[in-house]
Amino acid sequence: MKIGILNETQKGEKRVSISPTISKQLIDKGFEVIVEEDAGHASSFKNSDYTKAGAIVEKRGVVFKEADILVKINPFTEEDLKLVDKRHILMSQLFHKSHPELIEAIAAKGATAFSMDAIPRISRAQDMDILSSQSNLAGYKAVILGAYEMTKIFPLMMTAAGTITPSRVLIYGVGVAGLQAIATAKRLGAVVEATDIRLETKEQTESLGAKFISVDNTGEKSEGGYAKEASEDYVRRQKEAVNTSLFKADLVITTAMIPGRRSPVLITKEQVEQMKNGAVIIDLAAAQGGNCELSKFNKTVIEHGVKIIGTSISPESVSTNASDLYAKNMYNFIMHLTDETKFKWELDEEITDKTLIVKNGLIRQNGNTK
Repeated sequence: MKIGILNETQKGEKRVSISPTISKQLIDKGFEVIVEEDAGHASSFKNSDYTKAGAIVEKRGVVFKEADILVKINPFTEEDLKLVDKRHILMSQLFHKSHPELIEAIAAKGATAFSMDAIPRISRAQDMDILSSQSNLAGYKAVILGAYEMTKIFPLMMTAAGTITPSRVLIYGVGVAGLQAIATAKRLGAVVEATDIRLETKEQTESLGAKFISVDNTGEKSEGGYAKEASEDYVRRQKEAVNTSLFKADLVITTAMIPGRRSPVLITKEQVEQMKNGAVIIDLAAAQGGNCELSKFNKTVIEHGVKIIGTSISPESVSTNASDLYAKNMYNFIMHLTDETKFKWELDEEITDKTLIVKNGLIRQNGNTK
C-alpha cells in the first residue's frame, strides 16, 4: 500500500500532512511513502529529510499515478481531482457538510474519501483529532498576534516613571483554542475573562485563572463536543452579560464555530462602536463568516478605532509544529483503519463510519449509501 503526500496549494498554507518522522514510522509498518517534491519545504522539512526517512520524492504527477492513498490537509481541488481515479483513497479535511459539490465530484470519480474534520469527539479518537491539535496552536498564536497588534503590553509593570496596568483580554468560546488562548494570555500577565454557551466550561476557565462570564442557560446544549447554535434569547442575554467586559477589553479573541454551518455573530457593529479606541479583535472563525459582524477573512479592518483581524483556525504561521501534530494524528488514524497495511473497512465502527464520506463512488449518509 503506497501513501502519497501532496503539496498544499491553498494560498497562505505552509503545513504538510505527513512529516519525515511519521513517514519513517509508516514505512516501518510496511507502507511505502511517496512525497511530492518540496511538499514539506514551507514547514522546514527538506526533500532530503524524507529520503533519509526512507520515502521517495517524486514529481506531482508521479505521486498521483503511483499512490493508493492520497493525503492532504486542505480539501482536494478541481485540479487535484483531474488526476484522481477510482482506485484512490483520499484523506483530507473535506468539510463535507458545507461543500456538497466537492463530495459529488469525488463520487463521480468513483474514488473513496475520508474527511479528517469529521473525526468524532470521543475518548478513543483523541489522538486522531486534527481539529483539536491545530486549534490548540491557533489559540496560542491568536494571543501572540494580538500582543503584536496592540499598542499596550500585557503584564502589570512597575517602573520608576509609574505603574502600567495589565491589559484586559476577553475570549469568546472555551474550546481547545479558547483554553489555550486563556492559558497563554494569563502567562503573559493579562487579566482574562471568557464566556461560552456550555456551562461545563466554567470550571475549566477558572482552573486556568480566568473569570467565567456566566449567562443563565435555558436549554442550550453541546453536541459531539461542540456548542450547538444558541437561541435568539440566549444571544441577547449573552450580549448583555458580556458587554461590560467587551467595552473594557484591550484584546478580544473569538473562537466560536459550529461544524458545517456559518459562525454565530457574537459581536455586532453596534457593540464595536462602543469598544475602546485601540482595541483589537482576533476573529478565528472568520473563514466561516466570522464571530464579529465586521470581520473579513484574511483581512484587517479598522472600524471606530478598533482593529478587527479576520483569520482562520489554521495555524500556518507555526507550520513546523502544526505539521508535526497533524502528521501524528494522521498516523494514528491510518493505524486505526488498517491491519498490516490493508484496510479493515469496519463500516459499523464509529470512527470509520463518521469519517468515511465516499466509498467507491457512493456517498455515505449516516452509515448508509446513496
